[in-house]
Amino acid sequence: GEEHYNCISALHKSMRGSDENASLYWLARMLEGGEDPLYVARRLVRFASEDIGLADPLALTQAVAAYQGCHFIGMPECEVILAQCVVYFARAPKSIEVYRAYSNVKECLRMHTGPLPPVPLHLRNAPTRLMKNLGYGKGYKYNPMYKEPVEQDYLPEELKGTDFFKERK
Repeated sequence: GEEHYNCISALHKSMRGSDENASLYWLARMLEGGEDPLYVARRLVRFASEDIGLADPLALTQAVAAYQGCHFIGMPECEVILAQCVVYFARAPKSIEVYRAYSNVKECLRMHTGPLPPVPLHLRNAPTRLMKNLGYGKGYKYNPMYKEPVEQDYLPEELKGTDFFKERK
């Protein structure tokens, strides 16, 4: 019932607040109450990117490994795997930079009126001669061939200069 959602919320907020003791408590309360460990593991995968993100890119690897470990061995053995992951997350630095930036991109798409801008020709794939003749891929600079970063636009002309990582008003 409702307590299911209350407990997962408490676990998330405890990890987000870097309280490893409370994080373990809410995890144990869920598991000892019969919660599906794979449900908890799925929520940890989301937490890894939503709340920790680029502050510790290995968090996602930890979460996926915890999910796989739980899937392989099940309860009660997998409880320690989830406990390790929960403590790791509580101790990890936090960043919502990517979460916010992606939200800004979604807002940009929702607020756009009319057809979305086309993919710039130089970014289009050109697997056929016709496409090459139409200018697909023309002028594209293949970055690995250059020692220095190349000057090249990757957004449609209408979005040139947009920075989704900055706060949107």
